Amino acid sequence: MPVLDDNGFILAESNAILAYLARGTRFLPEEKRRWALVFQWMFFEQYSHEPYIATSRFLLQHRPDTPERAAALAIRREGGWAALRVMEGHLAKSDFFVGDYSIADIALFAYTHVSHEGGFSLDDFPKIRAWLERAKAQPGFIPMR
Repeated sequence: MPVLDDNGFILAESNAILAYLARGTRFLPEEKRRWALVFQWMFFEQYSHEPYIATSRFLLQHRPDTPERAAALAIRREGGWAALRVMEGHLAKSDFFVGDYSIADIALFAYTHVSHEGGFSLDDFPKIRAWLERAKAQPGFIPMR
Protein backbone atom coordinates (compact mmCIF):
# COMPACT_ATOMS: atom_id res chain seq x y z
CA MET A 1 0.00 0.00 0.00
CA PRO A 2 1.44 3.38 -0.91
CA VAL A 3 2.10 5.73 1.99
CA LEU A 4 3.12 9.38 1.98
CA ASP A 5 5.03 10.93 4.85
CA ASP A 6 4.87 14.72 4.52
CA ASN A 7 6.91 15.88 7.51
CA GLY A 8 5.03 13.61 9.90
CA PHE A 9 1.66 13.81 8.17
CA ILE A 10 1.08 10.20 7.18
CA LEU A 11 -1.38 9.50 4.38
CA ALA A 12 -2.22 6.11 2.88
CA GLU A 13 -4.14 5.09 -0.25
CA SER A 14 -2.95 6.03 -3.72
CA ASN A 15 -5.92 8.18 -4.70
CA ALA A 16 -5.88 10.11 -1.42
CA ILE A 17 -2.18 10.77 -2.00
CA LEU A 18 -2.84 11.91 -5.57
CA ALA A 19 -5.53 14.33 -4.39
CA TYR A 20 -3.32 15.66 -1.59
CA LEU A 21 -0.37 16.27 -3.89
CA ALA A 22 -2.51 17.71 -6.71
CA ARG A 23 -4.39 20.28 -4.66
CA GLY A 24 -3.65 23.73 -6.03
CA THR A 25 -2.13 22.37 -9.25
CA ARG A 26 -3.43 21.99 -12.79
CA PHE A 27 -3.94 18.27 -12.12
CA LEU A 28 -6.96 18.88 -9.87
CA PRO A 29 -9.38 21.47 -11.22
CA GLU A 30 -10.86 23.95 -8.79
CA GLU A 31 -14.14 24.36 -10.68
CA LYS A 32 -16.71 22.40 -8.68
CA ARG A 33 -18.16 20.21 -11.44
CA ARG A 34 -14.84 19.30 -13.03
CA TRP A 35 -13.42 18.63 -9.55
CA ALA A 36 -16.33 16.25 -8.91
CA LEU A 37 -15.80 14.50 -12.26
CA VAL A 38 -12.16 13.88 -11.39
CA PHE A 39 -13.27 12.13 -8.23
CA GLN A 40 -15.99 10.25 -10.10
CA TRP A 41 -13.31 8.70 -12.32
CA MET A 42 -11.05 8.03 -9.35
CA PHE A 43 -13.87 6.17 -7.60
CA PHE A 44 -14.48 4.29 -10.87
CA GLU A 45 -10.80 3.31 -10.84
CA GLN A 46 -11.10 1.95 -7.30
CA TYR A 47 -14.41 0.12 -7.65
CA SER A 48 -14.84 -0.77 -11.33
CA HIS A 49 -11.29 -1.07 -12.65
CA GLU A 50 -8.78 -2.02 -9.96
CA PRO A 51 -10.74 -4.97 -8.47
CA TYR A 52 -10.74 -6.74 -11.82
CA ILE A 53 -7.69 -5.65 -13.79
CA ALA A 54 -5.14 -5.08 -11.02
CA THR A 55 -6.13 -8.15 -9.04
CA SER A 56 -6.00 -10.31 -12.18
CA ARG A 57 -2.48 -9.03 -12.80
CA PHE A 58 -1.53 -9.87 -9.21
CA LEU A 59 -2.97 -13.37 -9.49
CA LEU A 60 -1.17 -14.10 -12.77
CA GLN A 61 2.17 -12.75 -11.58
CA HIS A 62 2.24 -13.87 -7.95
CA ARG A 63 0.04 -16.93 -7.50
CA PRO A 64 0.68 -20.47 -8.69
CA ASP A 65 -1.36 -21.86 -11.54
CA THR A 66 -4.04 -23.74 -9.62
CA PRO A 67 -7.75 -24.38 -10.11
CA GLU A 68 -8.39 -21.78 -7.40
CA ARG A 69 -6.42 -19.14 -9.32
CA ALA A 70 -8.27 -20.02 -12.53
CA ALA A 71 -11.60 -19.63 -10.73
CA ALA A 72 -10.55 -16.29 -9.21
CA LEU A 73 -9.48 -15.03 -12.65
CA ALA A 74 -12.72 -16.19 -14.26
CA ILE A 75 -14.74 -14.21 -11.72
CA ARG A 76 -12.85 -11.03 -12.68
CA ARG A 77 -13.00 -11.30 -16.49
CA GLU A 78 -16.32 -9.64 -17.27
CA GLY A 79 -15.79 -6.85 -14.74
CA GLY A 80 -12.43 -6.00 -16.30
CA TRP A 81 -13.79 -6.02 -19.84
CA ALA A 82 -16.75 -3.91 -18.72
CA ALA A 83 -14.43 -1.31 -17.15
CA LEU A 84 -12.35 -1.12 -20.33
CA ARG A 85 -15.49 -0.69 -22.45
CA VAL A 86 -16.62 2.22 -20.25
CA MET A 87 -13.21 3.84 -20.63
CA GLU A 88 -13.13 3.27 -24.39
CA GLY A 89 -16.59 4.81 -24.76
CA HIS A 90 -15.63 7.88 -22.78
CA LEU A 91 -12.34 8.33 -24.60
CA ALA A 92 -14.17 8.23 -27.93
CA LYS A 93 -15.50 11.68 -26.95
CA SER A 94 -12.58 13.15 -25.01
CA ASP A 95 -8.78 13.08 -25.06
CA PHE A 96 -8.61 12.78 -21.28
CA PHE A 97 -11.09 11.79 -18.59
CA VAL A 98 -11.96 15.29 -17.40
CA GLY A 99 -11.07 17.88 -20.02
CA ASP A 100 -7.36 18.33 -19.48
CA TYR A 101 -4.93 15.75 -18.12
CA SER A 102 -5.65 15.29 -14.41
CA ILE A 103 -5.15 12.95 -11.50
CA ALA A 104 -8.09 10.95 -12.87
CA ASP A 105 -5.87 10.04 -15.83
CA ILE A 106 -2.92 9.32 -13.56
CA ALA A 107 -5.02 6.99 -11.39
CA LEU A 108 -6.46 5.12 -14.37
CA PHE A 109 -3.13 4.91 -16.18
CA ALA A 110 -1.50 2.89 -13.40
CA TYR A 111 -3.15 -0.47 -14.08
CA THR A 112 -4.46 0.20 -17.58
CA HIS A 113 -1.00 0.43 -19.13
CA VAL A 114 -0.15 -3.01 -17.74
CA SER A 115 -3.60 -4.55 -18.23
CA HIS A 116 -2.13 -7.15 -20.60
CA GLU A 117 -0.22 -8.55 -17.61
CA GLY A 118 -3.62 -9.34 -16.10
CA GLY A 119 -4.91 -10.98 -19.26
CA PHE A 120 -6.68 -7.90 -20.62
CA SER A 121 -5.28 -7.13 -24.04
CA LEU A 122 -5.97 -3.64 -25.35
CA ASP A 123 -5.99 -4.77 -28.99
CA ASP A 124 -9.71 -3.99 -29.31
CA PHE A 125 -9.45 -0.65 -27.50
CA PRO A 126 -7.84 1.89 -29.85
CA LYS A 127 -9.08 4.92 -27.87
CA ILE A 128 -7.50 3.62 -24.69
CA ARG A 129 -4.23 2.89 -26.50
CA ALA A 130 -4.18 6.44 -27.93
CA TRP A 131 -4.95 7.88 -24.47
CA LEU A 132 -2.07 5.89 -22.97
CA GLU A 133 0.26 7.47 -25.54
CA ARG A 134 -1.09 10.96 -24.72
CA ALA A 135 -0.48 10.28 -21.03
CA LYS A 136 3.08 9.13 -21.74
CA ALA A 137 3.65 12.34 -23.73
CA GLN A 138 2.86 14.55 -20.73
CA PRO A 139 5.71 16.76 -19.49
CA GLY A 140 7.54 15.06 -16.65
CA PHE A 141 6.31 11.54 -17.45
CA ILE A 142 8.83 8.97 -16.24
CA PRO A 143 8.18 5.35 -17.17
CA MET A 144 8.57 2.75 -14.45
CA ARG A 145 11.17 0.08 -15.04
